[in-house]
Amino acid sequence: ESRLAESGGGLVQPGESLRLSCVGSGFTFSDWYISWIRQAPGKGPEWISTIPRTSTISETYADSVKGRFTVSRDNAKNTVYLQMNNLKSEDTALYYCGRGYCTGENCGVRGQGTQVTVSS
Repeated sequence: ESRLAESGGGLVQPGESLRLSCVGSGFTFSDWYISWIRQAPGKGPEWISTIPRTSTISETYADSVKGRFTVSRDNAKNTVYLQMNNLKSEDTALYYCGRGYCTGENCGVRGQGTQVTVSS
């Protein structure tokens, strides 16, 4: 069974950083693009970033996080990371990863998510 599992969320103050991890299992991780999506309370899913299979293709980011968030991957560990710097209160959301270039409900495989709360 194909699975994704996120970790690394928590409560931080504005301006601080967090690094989220997304670990895949049950499929050939290196064959897939991986996307990060977040969902704030009362709002719909917001696509954040997608990382391609290889570094020959650039990652893509939503304007809301561009310049603050960086996505990377370690295929040897079946893991994609989301480094989040200069966090803002509006970044508060449940963050989850999805298999493929997906934006939320169209992710064929997705994890349960990890909560990020930015508050002073």
